[in-house]
Parts: sequence; structure tokens; C-alpha cells
Amino acid sequence: MKNLITPALLSAIITLSACADKRPNVIFETDLGQIEIEVYQDKAPISAADFLYYVDEGLYDNEGFYRVVNAENDPRGMGMSLIQGGRLDMQKVTSSIAHERMSETGLLNSAGSVSIARDEPGTGSAAYFFINIGDNNFLDYGGERNPDGEGYASFGRIVSGMDTVVKIQSQETAEASDDAVTRNQMLVQPVRIKRAYRK
Repeated sequence: MKNLITPALLSAIITLSACADKRPNVIFETDLGQIEIEVYQDKAPISAADFLYYVDEGLYDNEGFYRVVNAENDPRGMGMSLIQGGRLDMQKVTSSIAHERMSETGLLNSAGSVSIARDEPGTGSAAYFFINIGDNNFLDYGGERNPDGEGYASFGRIVSGMDTVVKIQSQETAEASDDAVTRNQMLVQPVRIKRAYRK
């Protein structure tokens, strides 16, 4: 039997692969509405790939948003405004990913951007991500939110559904928390991500 993959066909396959969508859109269907995120694979390939793995493997399905921050419950008084979600058990399914600096990606923690949550640089994971509601420039590289000044890696942007994001932020939070950083920020009832998928 002849080999059906000719050099011309192989070249065409490589060309088509190179033209693949560098910025796929992801849909989150939540209890409070739909959110659509454009994912910047071209600018933040490591963070984007981890996020898309969680989407493609169904690892956000029946998970949710569990933390909201606003000017009233920000313990550092910086006016931080965001919602955080992902895996409700906050357990990584993949290994921690390398930290992508804003100085490398050019992506800021501006209103509508989506970023990887982390502790130390290099401990982040798409198991937990956050959506900036306000311009949280103190979360960028060189920002003062964390002593290390490394910031948080942004990898996408909301293209529709900010009204849903704001609704999530307005949900009731618990007063008590074992962690002073997240006191009054954890939702009494997480907002479920019913399904996450590429558009």
C-alpha cells in the first residue's frame, strides 16, 4: 500500500497547524449566566495551555466561583476588585506552572482580564484563577500587593458576560475564615460552573 502522506500534503498539514486559532474563546455556563473568555495562547502560552487543559478535560464542569473581593473586604485597603474560581476543592490536577511575568507577556491585571492565582512564583495553577473586575495594577509585575513584586500572570480577557461576573461578586460572603487574607471573601454558596467548553 502506498504512503498517502506526500511531502505536499505534509506541508499543508504543517501550514494549517500554524494557522490554528491562537486565541480560542472559552464559555463558562454558570448558575448566574454565561461568561466568555478569549485566551491569549500567543502571549501567555504556559498559563493559557494549563487553563485550556482544564477546560478540554472537563475539570471545571460542576466546579465554581468561591471567592469575591471588593473595596469593603480587601484587608489591605487597596480597593482590589475580583472574583476567584476554578476547582472547588482547590486541588491541582496538573503540576504547578512556571510564572509568566507581565514584562514578558505584556498582559496587565486590568478590568476584565483573567489571571492565574498563586502563592510563591511558580506555584500557580489554572485549578484556581481570577477575573479582575477593576484595574488591579498592584497585581502586575512590580506591583505592591505581594512582597516578591512578581505580580500575577494574566492569560485572557472577558469578551462577554461581565454582568455575570459582577453578579457573582455581589453574592453573600461568610464573615468567618481561618485565613485573615480571605476573611469575608468566601461565598456562602459558591456559584457553580455548570459547564466549560471551547466556543
